[in-house]
Amino acid sequence: MQFLQIVLAGILILGPLIAIHEYGHFWMARRCGVRVLTFSIGFGPAVWQYTGRDGTEYRLAAIPLGGFVRMLDEREGEVPDSLKPYAFNRQPLSARMAIVAAGPLINLLVAVLLYWLLFLQGGESLRPVVGRVLPSSAAASAGVLPGDELLAIDGRDVLDWEAVSYSLMDRLGESGPVVFSVRPRGVEHSVNRTLTIKNYLAKSNSDPFRELGLIPWAPAMPPVIGTVSTSSAADLAGLQARDVVLEINGHVIKEWSQVVEEIVASPEKAMTWRIDRGGERFYMTVTPGMERDGLSDQWRGRLGIAVAEANVHIPDEYKRSNGLGPVTALVAAVGKTWQIMSLSLTSLWKMLTGLIGVDNLSGPITIVKVAGQSASMGWQAFVGFMALLSVSLGVLNLLPIPVLDGGHLLYYAIEAIWRRPLPESVQLLGLRVGVALMGSVMLLAILNDIRRLF
Repeated sequence: MQFLQIVLAGILILGPLIAIHEYGHFWMARRCGVRVLTFSIGFGPAVWQYTGRDGTEYRLAAIPLGGFVRMLDEREGEVPDSLKPYAFNRQPLSARMAIVAAGPLINLLVAVLLYWLLFLQGGESLRPVVGRVLPSSAAASAGVLPGDELLAIDGRDVLDWEAVSYSLMDRLGESGPVVFSVRPRGVEHSVNRTLTIKNYLAKSNSDPFRELGLIPWAPAMPPVIGTVSTSSAADLAGLQARDVVLEINGHVIKEWSQVVEEIVASPEKAMTWRIDRGGERFYMTVTPGMERDGLSDQWRGRLGIAVAEANVHIPDEYKRSNGLGPVTALVAAVGKTWQIMSLSLTSLWKMLTGLIGVDNLSGPITIVKVAGQSASMGWQAFVGFMALLSVSLGVLNLLPIPVLDGGHLLYYAIEAIWRRPLPESVQLLGLRVGVALMGSVMLLAILNDIRRLF
């Protein structure tokens, strides 16, 4: 049942975004007077199709990993003289560029709209107050203390931990100083703390806060397991959702943070856990797996469990209200979309230059899995992930790679400068290179997905 929910959530996110992207091409083509032959969501054999009064065939195909809009074009077949004015290749350069660009641009506009709706909803978030500082870490060396509230990173204001995370993502794979503006507990003024990073977050499984030695303040959570990842060390040990952790190696466990620290400190070491499962108490042996800690370059334990949701009290001094008016929410939505676009492009460049590993690539399996997780967290998390994915689709399709919209725009830009189209042989060669490149990237992303699953 959970698997079906995850797949359904993935379809509910990917389906509309793909449809919106293709509709952008479709809408602009119609406005430019181009005849559209096929509007398809998905690839492969059609599972449903309908021919409208306009002569366009609308279809849903079996493989929901993309879509296409096929337009009348003399390069793809013979076109009667009476229909040649409606062919794509007969349109002026500006119209062809507008039709191609409309797909990714509408994805970016949809992201702005979704973020605008989220910012209008308001709500509350946690102030970025430091809960603990790990010894011998970059944060400890810089003088960051528990209770410090983060105000800005490298001059960019941060209002909550999500903003902190996005600011830190800008330093992905880099080395050097990071300037934190913090307000110590009980002090009105701010002070600067300079942390030194080295190959920051070069590994995809690194924790952005823990790698600096920062543990965000969070309310004490009961030591109750919420989820157990399939085929994880926890799953193999027999742990189940709703299990209550009473003791680990004889140490009484009172809150979830203790569970995390015991796991981290015990890579591939057998541990004795005392569990309460529905009123029945018993002991069991649990052996965490291991992963390399980006902070110390040492191995740390990893089990594959997450804490269960619980009603906890959060003091007012740790809360921040996020309500915005319509205009300020729109400005914030545009800024958020631009920030994610910039982060996507810089991350891609760092991947190409080797600053970060290609294991950061994610494919459809991870997208569907994250979509399912966000759906289980509520509609706001679901809409937020949908906006993030919409930005990613827009940016990806604008990359100047033949076979993508950005590749066609590159050809048209060259045509505008050169005053004539590129030779068809050159365009076909670029198409083959683009298909090979994107196929390799997709294969690598799927392999990364499979590796994460197991």
